[in-house]
Amino acid sequence: MKLRAALILFFPALQFLLPLPSSAQSPAPGFHLSGIVSVWSTGRFDARFEPFFSLRFIPEVKFSLSAGRGVTVDAEVSANAYGSVAFLSDGPATTSGDLKPYRGWLRLSTSRFEARVGLQKLSFGSATLFRPLMWFDSLDPRDPLQITDGVTGLLLRYYTKGNASFWAWGLYANDERRGWDLAPPDEKTPEFGGRVQIPLFKGEIAATYHRRKAAIDGLTPVMPPVIPLPPGSPLPIAPVPEDRFGFDGKWDVGVGVWFEGTLIHQKTMLLPLPYQRALTLGLDYTFGLGNGLNALAEHFWLELSSRAFGPGDGLSFSGLLLRYPLGLLDEVTGIFYYDWKNRNLYRFVGWKRTYDSLSLNLMFFWNPQEFLVFQGQPGSSSFAGTGLQLLLAFHF
Repeated sequence: MKLRAALILFFPALQFLLPLPSSAQSPAPGFHLSGIVSVWSTGRFDARFEPFFSLRFIPEVKFSLSAGRGVTVDAEVSANAYGSVAFLSDGPATTSGDLKPYRGWLRLSTSRFEARVGLQKLSFGSATLFRPLMWFDSLDPRDPLQITDGVTGLLLRYYTKGNASFWAWGLYANDERRGWDLAPPDEKTPEFGGRVQIPLFKGEIAATYHRRKAAIDGLTPVMPPVIPLPPGSPLPIAPVPEDRFGFDGKWDVGVGVWFEGTLIHQKTMLLPLPYQRALTLGLDYTFGLGNGLNALAEHFWLELSSRAFGPGDGLSFSGLLLRYPLGLLDEVTGIFYYDWKNRNLYRFVGWKRTYDSLSLNLMFFWNPQEFLVFQGQPGSSSFAGTGLQLLLAFHF
């Protein structure tokens, strides 16, 4: 089904490009073809050497048309094709891959308003390393390509003269876990929500709300059914209502400071801990050392509780991001996480060289065997253990 959906979305858009003569120096007015081709390899040092190779191709077609009176109509269609192969030391190589729609939306916009419908990226918030408001994406701060699946729905945004913004959205037919989700949404039930973001002093503050139904089948304890079921039949559990509240703000007070927090409640008696709380506090500063050393630090709490503000159980992480440009083409970064509950340290040190269309990324990682911070994107490594990753990306 994913392959068929991708073909339905992508190839009709390519038909607009096919009539172009081969001597054309650029696409027809209003159309633009671009994309990313990336290849990467990962190998671990602390276990048997079993190299992992992956290839990703994201072609993208954009269309833009001025409708007059300051109104613009534009669209984007793209697909995500990736495949991987792992060479095992004690068995045959294993392969995997997929082709699915990546983006597919249509937008009508003016200088202060936009309405966008379709498969799109929906992301907001103030945090960088640990994002409680990662409700609709799975962006990984370690990923140089910043690839994330989108959500299907309608997004409305209005911007005032005073730089305030008002968001409203309705989502449907989404069934994947996103961000810190404990349970995926029910794809047969519409989701809706909104966000208000206003300037405050030398920064901004925002409040966000989202309503959906959560498919909690995998979270509930096994209970005997009232009516006996045939052997092997799953116990049916209906999706439950879920309310999400978020607050975030960011200011420049000589150093950058921000906070981002969420409270999520699943309305059911089947879960002993129906509340999930998350909070991130962060700051950043650029030191005048050499070309400028940027340091960003965040502390993150994630808890489950039986009450909204009662005692809970969970995890807490501290994170540090260091970024230093070596020149016009090169940059080195270091990302460090500390798990206070399990007393584990996660380390990532990377080097990046960027040309006009080509980028080369080399990352060394040294982490616990059980990875708790991020699980990575489909077709990629989770960075557990100690190893090295090389990524080459071409933007066309």
